[in-house]
Amino acid sequence: MTDASEDYAAWVGRQEVTDDDLCLAPALAAAAMFDDTSTSFSTGSPLPPVWHWFYFLPRAPQALLGIDGHPQRGGFMPPIPYPRRMFAGARMRFHRPLLIGQPASREAIIRDVTVKSGRSGALAFVSVLYRFHQDGRLCIEEEQDIVYREPGPAVACPRVLDWPPLPAGACSRIITPDPKLLFRFSALTFNAHRIHYDRPYAINEEGYPGLVVHGPLTAVLLMEVLRQQGVAQPVSEFSFRGLAPLFDLAPFRLVCTAEEGGFSLQAQAPDGTIAMSARAAIANGLPEG
Repeated sequence: MTDASEDYAAWVGRQEVTDDDLCLAPALAAAAMFDDTSTSFSTGSPLPPVWHWFYFLPRAPQALLGIDGHPQRGGFMPPIPYPRRMFAGARMRFHRPLLIGQPASREAIIRDVTVKSGRSGALAFVSVLYRFHQDGRLCIEEEQDIVYREPGPAVACPRVLDWPPLPAGACSRIITPDPKLLFRFSALTFNAHRIHYDRPYAINEEGYPGLVVHGPLTAVLLMEVLRQQGVAQPVSEFSFRGLAPLFDLAPFRLVCTAEEGGFSLQAQAPDGTIAMSARAAIANGLPEG
């Protein structure tokens, strides 16, 4: 394990800068995807929390995509050979919103690469720190955890059971993740990973029972539940951790519960287990001007 980690030591500290004009079209498309017909987006409007994922997108040439649809590794990200890739979690701090229609930049740096042995085989963890700037000011800090896994046994089809009772005061939303939603999210994020739209590939090559719901899609949907509640104070921090995959085979439930200083959020699988846990902290006042 030590030798494997040392093979990727040269990638620690690697940096990349991506610029984006934050044009209006992706925000309008995202609003349509989420059935948001009430929010008015225009040039100068603030992006909702986590919607920065619809910008600063990778644009690998078609010839450089791997068989799974991901860009071939070995550029910014280390060339880890394990085929199963998962966006396992992230921690964000929102200092001020990014504004639509104004140029912005994203600085990325690989903070750590670790290879371990788990019950299902070898795993590689890559930690990447992102900082988003606009008009010379820091707007968002985000640290992502990306996990690569060796091929493992086929993933069982999810059971459909009754969800547990909601906590007192909690709100919920049922999501039916059909292929149309998964395709639109893949298109909006320029994500060609075949597990999200190519059912034969997802089942026969990667051992999933159906199309896989994007982890980032689940995270954005959790934040959308909070946004639709009309919380007056801005979100200052958001963190999430993926615990199990979700599929397009059955609905899943989003649950939002108020707690001291913010909200506890969960995506519950069809059998009631937690597929993603998250927390959103609420600022005491407006962001610094």
